[in-house]
Amino acid sequence: MLYELQEAQRALLGPVSEWAAAMSRLYSNPYSPFSHLPLAVRTSAGFELLHRLGKEYDKPAWGLPSTTIDGHEVTVVERIEASKPFCKLIKFERLFPRALAGRPADPPVLLVTPLSGNHATLLRDTVRALLPDHDVWVTDWVDARLVPVAAGPFHLDDYVAYVIEFLRVLGPGVHVMAVCQPTVPVIAAVSLMSTLNDPCVPRSMTLMGGPIDTRESPTKVNDLATTRSYGWFRDNLIHAVPSNHPGAGRPVYPGFLQHMGFVAMNPNRHVDSHWDFFQDLVRGDHDDAEAHRRFYDEYNAVLDMPAEYYLETVKTVFQDHALPKGCWDVRFEGRTMRVAPQDIVASALLTVEGELDDITGLGQTEAAHALCSAIPAERRHHFVAAGVGHVGIFSGRRWREEIYPKVRDHIRGA
Repeated sequence: MLYELQEAQRALLGPVSEWAAAMSRLYSNPYSPFSHLPLAVRTSAGFELLHRLGKEYDKPAWGLPSTTIDGHEVTVVERIEASKPFCKLIKFERLFPRALAGRPADPPVLLVTPLSGNHATLLRDTVRALLPDHDVWVTDWVDARLVPVAAGPFHLDDYVAYVIEFLRVLGPGVHVMAVCQPTVPVIAAVSLMSTLNDPCVPRSMTLMGGPIDTRESPTKVNDLATTRSYGWFRDNLIHAVPSNHPGAGRPVYPGFLQHMGFVAMNPNRHVDSHWDFFQDLVRGDHDDAEAHRRFYDEYNAVLDMPAEYYLETVKTVFQDHALPKGCWDVRFEGRTMRVAPQDIVASALLTVEGELDDITGLGQTEAAHALCSAIPAERRHHFVAAGVGHVGIFSGRRWREEIYPKVRDHIRGA
């Protein structure tokens, strides 16, 4: 019923939001007589703010049409390399000009994005930084409300299997990089492949801001998971997709509930941000106003997660701590296998944490080193980015200038 109420609210707010957008233009378009009235700028700003508070946010485009390599602008096109019901493997194909013919091949990198609320495009800046030096593939997760029930459920084990399948698509010599939530299924995938002596075991793993062991420096996210029972999450957060979507009837953790959780973590910050946006519009500070639009176009675009995957992640990662305790069994290729990170030998390891990360506390990602004990010490590295929060690990100036060079050097040296 809650999902249906949310859909009804969307239906009501949609026309109001469009009306507000039209009124904002009426008071800002220089050809409109209303734009010359006293307080026209403030009125237009207020209507635009109302429009953005009420509008529905669709999945953003990647918006990466080109990159620069060795001083040359190189066209980039998105290509679907593999398609699964719940995920598409996207390759960012670089179309080299004749001037770069004969250039040595760059390392192939699989960037495994989070399936945890926002779309994969949240890692746009990560991909942008990788493109000049790597062949880049990205997991682009499908909104569960768009997946018909006939496609079946999606479990945490399926996530691990997807990662293994994609690594095999890319073949030997690939490098894998995971940001936040997928660090856990990625280390599981590489563990299983190592146990099986799979020839496509990645040459390196880069794990960034992920909950490998949430007993280290617990955050508010960890506290919520441990102070509520599995049944509480199932009974309060899981809802069926309404009949007006392709995935009608599928049990999901709805995106709108996840978004409410995001905002509730720092409500004052969001109130201040929207007030600053209004002030920027009034002052005519178009650059800052546009930066606000870009951020919230991404932040407010959320997807539904399959219920079974979400609940299993809560239990396995945050409640049972199955990976660091060495008791995580995964169903893979018709059999049950124990996740054994100590079997990983051939993959170099880099872990990255943000000093001010309020989602994944310090030490949670670094815990991977103790688990991957068979990797030689000289092929294991850890970096803490001083003064950096969770998003800053993979996006923004500190990512581009401080963290990315270490990721690039780690991959090149593997």
